[in-house]
Amino acid sequence: MLTKLERLERRLEEVNRLLSSEAATRDQAGFRQLNRERADLSQVIDHYHAWRRATEDAAAAGEMRADPEMREFADEEGAAAAARAELELSVLERLLLPRDPDDDRDVILEIRAGAGGDESALFAGSLLRMYLRYAERLRWQTELMSESPSDLGGYREVIVRITGDRVFARLKFESGGHRVQRVPETEAQGRIHTSACTVAVMPEADEQGEVQIAPDDLRIDVFRASGAGGQHVNKTESAVRITHLPTGIVVECQDDRSQHRNREKAMRVLAARLKDRRLQEAHAKESAHRKSLIGSGDRSERIRTYNFPQGRVTDHRINLTLYKIERVMDGELDELIDALGAALQAEQLAAMAEESVA
Repeated sequence: MLTKLERLERRLEEVNRLLSSEAATRDQAGFRQLNRERADLSQVIDHYHAWRRATEDAAAAGEMRADPEMREFADEEGAAAAARAELELSVLERLLLPRDPDDDRDVILEIRAGAGGDESALFAGSLLRMYLRYAERLRWQTELMSESPSDLGGYREVIVRITGDRVFARLKFESGGHRVQRVPETEAQGRIHTSACTVAVMPEADEQGEVQIAPDDLRIDVFRASGAGGQHVNKTESAVRITHLPTGIVVECQDDRSQHRNREKAMRVLAARLKDRRLQEAHAKESAHRKSLIGSGDRSERIRTYNFPQGRVTDHRINLTLYKIERVMDGELDELIDALGAALQAEQLAAMAEESVA
């Protein structure tokens, strides 16, 4: 670990030199990337220096013990320095864990109704509101990309773009199956129904061609938008359907009155889905080697149950149950998300320990 920290210290010096050079701002994208790297490296190196100072203080206290008159003071100072060193070391271990390169990305959030008919569509609407409230709490920006409303309210499918600070880092654990147990508003007998929705959180692809999409691989159809819209619906073919022929992925967008903007939105969603497909294939290979309880991102996995009669939310991956369902549905997700992040860190630390032993 010391070798790695020394290498990162040298890299920070190099990044600082690059940022102070006259040519630094000529490439704005590269300039922003270097600034992000400096911020990450500075955090690690600050804790590295604090750890080094604490170990030096502990060594100095050990030398002071040779003087009988200083022994008691030296013991106190040595114990305090050792505690600081241990704390800084634990922080460094976490900071040096492998980082998800997509953590800083904005996301495309998709919610699809599943088993349960109209109640599932209503639950999809509840989940959408939950995530929009969470985004509002963190001052993220949201943009509706596509929606397919159900007859009784809610959505058969809804797609939202969320932008802000480290959106994917916070929302990536939300991908998977969400199950609800509650009495539907349409249920006259008061019986509890169980229904489900699928959530997909996909990091946005880089606009500079991270996902290459050949024009010949696309079939683009335009058609008249359905639903509300008055005369516009009948006169303008503004809706866009894009089919990616090699994968069969289909994206529709009809929520904007401009065909151009609908096409732009659909291409953004398609790029995110193609990137997500690549990530899922990589996760599948990794899972074959090591089964991760937190980071699998398997869409078919039931990850959470919302039980309204009992007022509880249970995340099955970490066996965490919170009896605050109304607050969770109002967007108070930090306790769940923080617990999932801590569980992933524990997995990574255990894996590092295994590798060091091997």
